[in-house]
Amino acid sequence: MKDFVAIDFETANGRRCSVCSVGIVVVRDGEVVNRFYSLIKPTPNYYSYWTTKIHGLTRVDTDKAPEFPEVWRQVAPLLEGLPLVAHNRPFDESCLKAVFAEYGMEYPGYEFYCTLAASRRRLKLPSHQLHIVSEACGFNLENHHDALADAEACAAIALKIL
Repeated sequence: MKDFVAIDFETANGRRCSVCSVGIVVVRDGEVVNRFYSLIKPTPNYYSYWTTKIHGLTRVDTDKAPEFPEVWRQVAPLLEGLPLVAHNRPFDESCLKAVFAEYGMEYPGYEFYCTLAASRRRLKLPSHQLHIVSEACGFNLENHHDALADAEACAAIALKIL
């Protein structure tokens, strides 16, 4: 796979629609051609202890951030005609569908691929967590759970094993 968009969401709480950041890495002809990151004011707008412990984001970070529809107006053109790739596709795809539903937006039926599933099929590793798989694929993930850093790691994995 040489043309795709790696995507990663972080959420504010246990609700999938509570996306609070998104990272996008656009790959064409096997090369990264664009990166996009944005904080997002989540809905519902509260943070659980556990999600903040994972990614470090709080309401202070996102209370003045744009809401999802405004961010997605910037993202959608970057995705046009390209499949999406995520590490643990069921999570990121369900977040995207949930936030579209939350805002009453029509979901465009994006084609999704999963680097987690592919790594389980292709790589013999003790764990298939993003940081372990990315290291096995030659990518040093320094800021795990930053949406853009995770999308970059996902793109590196996809280029190696998809």
